[in-house]
Amino acid sequence: MTEAQTKVTRSLVGKVVSDARAKTVTVLVERRVKHELYGKIVARSRKYHAHDENNEFHIGDVVEISESRPLSKTKNWVVTRLVEKAQAA
Repeated sequence: MTEAQTKVTRSLVGKVVSDARAKTVTVLVERRVKHELYGKIVARSRKYHAHDENNEFHIGDVVEISESRPLSKTKNWVVTRLVEKAQAA
């Protein structure tokens, strides 16, 4: 093959719930799905550890993360952009 193949990477949008570790943020991603048996719309959530090189994202920020190569045992996502800054309390 001579053409360059574009790699499709998954990206998710979620809220930063922890920024305690160096160069890492924990992002909570919520999605709404229909319950298999009862048909009610329920919220499902999952936390991802994402790489934040400059420690620029803080608790409450809404960010977009995208999949990358494994960076540590639990971290294989990278923060790509800030969607919404946290509200000042």
